[in-house]
Amino acid sequence: MTLIIVLVILLVFYISTPIKTTQTVTLPQGTITDTIEHLKKEGYDVTVIDKYLLVFLGQPKSGTLQIGEGTMNRIDFLQKLTVGKEAIKAITLIPGETLPIFIETIAKKHKLDLKELESNYRQFSTYKEAGIIPETYHVPIDANETEVMKSLIEQSEKRYKELAMKHLKKYDEKEWLSVLTIASVVQKEAANKEEMPIVASVVYNRLKIDMALQMDGTLNYGKYSHIKVTPKRIKEDKSGFNTYANKGLPPYPVCAVSIDAIEAALNPKKTNYLYFMRNKNGVHDFTDSYKEHLKNIKKAK
Repeated sequence: MTLIIVLVILLVFYISTPIKTTQTVTLPQGTITDTIEHLKKEGYDVTVIDKYLLVFLGQPKSGTLQIGEGTMNRIDFLQKLTVGKEAIKAITLIPGETLPIFIETIAKKHKLDLKELESNYRQFSTYKEAGIIPETYHVPIDANETEVMKSLIEQSEKRYKELAMKHLKKYDEKEWLSVLTIASVVQKEAANKEEMPIVASVVYNRLKIDMALQMDGTLNYGKYSHIKVTPKRIKEDKSGFNTYANKGLPPYPVCAVSIDAIEAALNPKKTNYLYFMRNKNGVHDFTDSYKEHLKNIKKAK
């Protein structure tokens, strides 16, 4: 009886001993023995006793788990191995941002290779731009460049197909490219969500009468995402994104587009508007009269 009491006391003492932990721990798939051996190799102070404790607590998870850096008692540590949440990183794409800027940002923030991210985007995405819907994504913290891009693009493609089936009854990549391109112009030009269907109507109205779009936002493509559009820039830009020099849509989307912008491109408001000018309140005045448009320009200045 005395021996049993001593053993119980020793066990209680053992399971309450502190163990140093890191923020995350990556566990292999396999048996409890595999887990213990892996933890030993990683520098964790575990013994064969922990193996039997885990048998009692349950099968450890595999993958990268969120543990928390510091110290904790042994039983809490072992418990986290069986019920801990997978460690994740959040990757956010802002509506209206361009792919080069987005990829550069996540490469720096999450210590990923820029060239690999670009290569994987080109491999998995149907679209040169706007292949990823702007929102926050959660991926495993140890996800590599291929896994990150594949996950973001697959989730976006699924949403695109759902929207296309809902509004167009089919998902045709060429047709959807046009929708995304119009949505990207709307995304760049509209002051808010409410304006998006109205801006979309201006785009369609100008296209219908073969009138150049003449919209600054289309020149904020690629690396020029945050560069102010000046008369000099308009004159010198020879790309298809210069909608002052070229009629019709840009060759492909100019930025990542929100669901709101896509909905506006698919359901533009019915108007006769051909012009709009940002006023002093930060929103736009719309008109179908060039004479009125000149007045709006003067008023805004």
